[in-house]
Formats: sequence, C-alpha cells, structure tokens
Amino acid sequence: MEFWFSEMHTDNVKMSIRVEKQLFSGQSDYQKIDVFESQEFGRFITSDGSVIFSEKDEFTYDEMIVHVPMAVHPNVKKVLVIGGGDGGVARELAHYEEIEEIDVVEPDEMFVNVCREFFPDNACGLDDPRVKLHNRDGLRFLRGKIDEYDLIISDSTDPLGHTAGLFTKEFYGSCYKALKEDGILVYQHGSPFFDEDEESCRAMHKKAYKSFPISRVYQAHIPTCPSGYWLFGFASKKYHPLNDLDARRWKQRHIKTWYYTTNLHRGAFMLPKYVEDLLEEEEGKKKA
Repeated sequence: MEFWFSEMHTDNVKMSIRVEKQLFSGQSDYQKIDVFESQEFGRFITSDGSVIFSEKDEFTYDEMIVHVPMAVHPNVKKVLVIGGGDGGVARELAHYEEIEEIDVVEPDEMFVNVCREFFPDNACGLDDPRVKLHNRDGLRFLRGKIDEYDLIISDSTDPLGHTAGLFTKEFYGSCYKALKEDGILVYQHGSPFFDEDEESCRAMHKKAYKSFPISRVYQAHIPTCPSGYWLFGFASKKYHPLNDLDARRWKQRHIKTWYYTTNLHRGAFMLPKYVEDLLEEEEGKKKA
C-alpha cells in the first residue's frame, strides 16, 4: 500500500509526495505539526497540512533570505529573525563573523523541539553562542523596539493563523522603527502564480512600499512551494539591493553555498512581466 502526502495549492491543484513513513505528528498551541520521510525530498515538515520545508530544498530559501541582504549591508552587527524556529536562517547567519547578536523570535516551542530532533542540520544554527531564542509572539516582541537592528528577517509561514500579525501595516511600521537608520528588512513574499495567492502578494508589497523608501522584490525556485516559484521582499531605509551589492566583498568570505551566488543575486531581481505588472499596479495606487 502506497502512502502519499498531498497539499492543496489551490482548489484545483495539489502537490503529492510519496511518503515512506511518518516520523512525528503533534498539535501545538499554534499549529498541527507533522514530519515525514520521503525518497524524493528526504525529511519534510508540515504546518496544518502545508509543507514548511524539506531537507532537499530548504537551502534555497535559507540562503536567499540571508545572503541577499548580507551581501548588500556593509556592517551588520545585530539581527532579528522573526520565526526561524527550525534554525536554518540562524545557520546561514552564523557564517558572518561580524554579527554580534542574533535574536530569534519563535512562539512555538514544540516546533523548535521537533526541528531539533528531526532536522539537526538546521537546528544547529540555534546553538551558535550569538543566538538568543525568544518564545514570544513576533509582533509583540517588535513593539517598543527603536533603532536597534541592522537587519530584520521575517521568516514566517503565511498570512493566516498565528502568523497573520506579521503581514499587517503595523508589522511593517514596527520593523521600520526597530531598524537603524540604514537597516534592511527581508521577508518571504509568497508565490504570485495562482490567482488565490496573488492578492496577498499585492497586499504585502503595497504595505512595504508605503513604509520604506526602497522596496524591491526578488525570486527563487523552490520545488515544494506552490507552483515551485517563490518571492522575497527587500525593504531598506538606505541600501539598494543592486546598486549597493558588494560582490567582491561577499566572494572574499568564501561561504559555501548551494544556490546563492552574487551573479544570481542580480538575476533574482529580474522578474517576469506579470509579476512586475502586479507590483507596479500596487505602487501606482500609492501615487494615485
């Protein structure tokens, strides 16, 4: 008898992965967490029936959400990671010796513990001595933070459920206040391909565009994401993701990556026409 995990990407499209066995299932105060073993993707973890990441493709997400801003900002000392309880983002940040403090704010303790047990290659990032783990709500943690961080990475899941507050106008405004005068915010921007996901992409860009003087979107290809296509947002008070990219300085670090390169960095901001159109439409609404 075959065992398949299926995730509905729309009412008419689903992704299915053949599963060898289920390793964990539990209900936390925030979400239903399941861990599966598969031949194609290795282990993968789901939240309320949606894949969060797999062993085979998590490197794409974590590298692109970390190395893009780190190749641009010249002097990151203090970082805030909102979400990130699996440790993958912290693991990539750990490559940078100049970083002094990394606050990881993940409210779900069960999620952290499950990742420590089943995804040690990610969770090792949480063991870096510069990491301070806070089991708190991300938006509440942000409130009252002023001029504190050089980089904020919002590594949340989606604009529903317990993470909904991380996609509000208040969230982007709070990030702006919490960043130093040359700070950068990077956040997952979802997938724009399916019609039912397009509206959340539009709403996120509109809020970031209104909150920051520089706001750009870039892309990556992640097989377990809806349509295999994912966007990230780059919002900054000062630095432009292309004009201020210091490729030579980043290459001199000799960080081993599987996806990110400084050439890819440039190309990731070259978006398909339909994505450009929807982003520009939201930007035009601000001017109207």
